[in-house]
Amino acid sequence: MKLQWEIFIAFFRVGIFGYGGGPASIPLVQKEVVERFRWMNNEEFGDILAIGNTLPGPIATKMAGYIGYRVGGYLGMLTALIASIVPTIILMIVFLTSLSAYKDQAWVQGMTHGVLPVVGVMMAVLTWQFFDKGKEGLGWWKTSALVILSLVVIEFLGIHPGIVIAILLTYALVGRKNATSDKEADSS
Repeated sequence: MKLQWEIFIAFFRVGIFGYGGGPASIPLVQKEVVERFRWMNNEEFGDILAIGNTLPGPIATKMAGYIGYRVGGYLGMLTALIASIVPTIILMIVFLTSLSAYKDQAWVQGMTHGVLPVVGVMMAVLTWQFFDKGKEGLGWWKTSALVILSLVVIEFLGIHPGIVIAILLTYALVGRKNATSDKEADSS
């Protein structure tokens, strides 16, 4: 029961403080599952994030469902999903009802704009952590080349990030299989 409570608390905090949508909640999920509860390391979290981005649907609920299942089975999955969705539903009802009454007030407009830089910093920190982890596995030049290539393909060519991730995962799987086959051929 303690584990289910921890899963609930972790994803409840993400649901409450994940202001700005699914991508903005990713650093909060990382903080809870990697740093606070240590259910996985940054590399495993990065793998889940990458695979989750290739699938359709909101990233925060996909990650909550999978991580909840991985940590606490089917009950953990349900706990994580409820904890991440219900706070948002309640807040939407309360906030939108209240804000619609004051939407023309400057303080309401300033409040929504003031949160964006904080979300930007959180995303930058997470990006740096992923870059640093990639550098350990691929080295500085390959990681930098992949960052630049991904930036060009996603931002300037307009290719969906899920397609880019799927291509890279496929390349990694095929490349790994070919490398394993070459090693087996060399040893025989």
